Amino acid sequence: MYNLKPEKYNFGSVKGMSKEQLDEHYKLYVGYVNKLNEIWNKVYIPANYTDSNPTYSNMRSLKLGETYALDGVKLHELYFENMTNGNTQPSGHLLNSIKSQFSSYDNFISYLTNVALSVRGWAILTLDSIDSKLHIIGSDAHDVGAVWMSCPILVLDVYEHAYFMDFGTNRRKYITTFINNINWKVLNDRFDRYLASMGSIKTNNYEFVDSRSINN
Repeated sequence: MYNLKPEKYNFGSVKGMSKEQLDEHYKLYVGYVNKLNEIWNKVYIPANYTDSNPTYSNMRSLKLGETYALDGVKLHELYFENMTNGNTQPSGHLLNSIKSQFSSYDNFISYLTNVALSVRGWAILTLDSIDSKLHIIGSDAHDVGAVWMSCPILVLDVYEHAYFMDFGTNRRKYITTFINNINWKVLNDRFDRYLASMGSIKTNNYEFVDSRSINN
């Protein structure tokens, strides 16, 4: 039996967003966890899937629900983790790589912001396995626009439920507030871990120079 439990997050560390907004958002995440448990605990009975086809069928509905819930769980956990517990000064190996690949930190923030303004679901900075480089991916839904074998480093939720209580239609202000809360320790830990798992930690794609003292 699957009995996945929601992770806990220190929402009190987030500046510029209300507890009510964050708590309501968290409830949606808990709902994805519960639905994923329900789906994964479903017993496969062949007689219930005699109508399988790609237009509408019991199996199609089950599989669409599964990927939506599963991605919903994973993305929300990455999102909440990378916006809580401080460490908001841009720094580390990731910052150096961002400056190298996007020309400057400000250029990166501009690119991220414009992606986040242009999609309906998620803006995600990933490290892709095909070239070991950074890419900002836009996704309209949890399971739409996802890229396989691409490692999420920074995850930004831009669904209206993520900000509407505090910011109304002003998504740009929400994005700025989120950026000011990014936990760079979390990002650098993900970045280094993914690079190591790709066997790329010693490649020439990245110049590892300590950037903690660099002001942006």
